[in-house]
Amino acid sequence: MTTLRVNGATLHYDVHGDGPLLLLIPGGSGGAASFDDLVGDLTTDYRVATYDPRGMSRSTLDDPAAEQSVAEHADDAARLLDRLSPGEPARVFGSSSGAIVALHLLTTRPERVERVIAHEPPMVEVLPDAAEHRALITRVRDTFETEGLMPAMAVFAAGLRKPGDTTAQPRVELPPARVEQTMANLPFFVGRIVPSFMTYRPDIDRLRELSDRLVLAGGQDSPGELPYRSAAHLAENFGTELTHFPGGHTGLTTHPAEFAAQLRKTLQA
Repeated sequence: MTTLRVNGATLHYDVHGDGPLLLLIPGGSGGAASFDDLVGDLTTDYRVATYDPRGMSRSTLDDPAAEQSVAEHADDAARLLDRLSPGEPARVFGSSSGAIVALHLLTTRPERVERVIAHEPPMVEVLPDAAEHRALITRVRDTFETEGLMPAMAVFAAGLRKPGDTTAQPRVELPPARVEQTMANLPFFVGRIVPSFMTYRPDIDRLRELSDRLVLAGGQDSPGELPYRSAAHLAENFGTELTHFPGGHTGLTTHPAEFAAQLRKTLQA
């Protein structure tokens, strides 16, 4: 079976390979397809599960207007683990908004998780300058409502970068169908995911208690950017080392082979 009924949604997931379970939680608007170029390199060691989060790509909502929450998305991930790895803790990797889901999963269902790798979770509430970034989220929302999707995305992208950075972001040629699906997911991502996920406040004390199962990660090219700063701040708070992955915030797309190699190394450490 490749579908799972959850509260208010039907999830579509894929499983590849054999071995201990590794659940990959996507961020942004890419869905499960964002891991397409990594899966083959990971199935040498793991049974790899990928899925489209509720409301994206093939995973449909019963109520298309339903508000989204980190807690509900984390419950979806837990239900997938219950189906695919019953009674045995799994390894979990999450990137960007998917990393936020992975962190909540760790704090609420720690018995289901052996190790979590959280790559650049963009949580403004953990930062000392949180108020500035709350204002960014408000600007994104207002721009989306008054000017539309692409102007809102421009505001969002500029707000994630370090101050004064005008460097062109790396571009990758993707299959047309994947580009089309990513673009189709963008309104949902900008309108529903960004406002609720980026303002999510994690249970810092609980994460600290579980930090021996948590790897916080950032891109080698990301220092100074908002998602990197969130990961680095948490790592410093917990007295743990920040693990660096190839590329920047979208390193799994721009450097897939190197990213997969680092992920395997980190999981086995």
